[in-house]
Amino acid sequence: MAKTNPLQFVQQVRGEVAKVVWPNRREVVLTTIMVFIMAALTATFFSLVDLGIRTGLAALFTSF
Repeated sequence: MAKTNPLQFVQQVRGEVAKVVWPNRREVVLTTIMVFIMAALTATFFSLVDLGIRTGLAALFTSF
């Protein structure tokens, strides 16, 4: 692997950072809202699954 000196490294890093396309404020807000919505839906789904399993096991254990 080729060795680069610190100056070349910094130049390469600056060149790569210049290629990054940064999101605008609207994109950040929309993706943040979507993350919160998906997290809420996932939490609701797993809560319902947990409730179903708990109810099923309680019914199973009380029948014995």
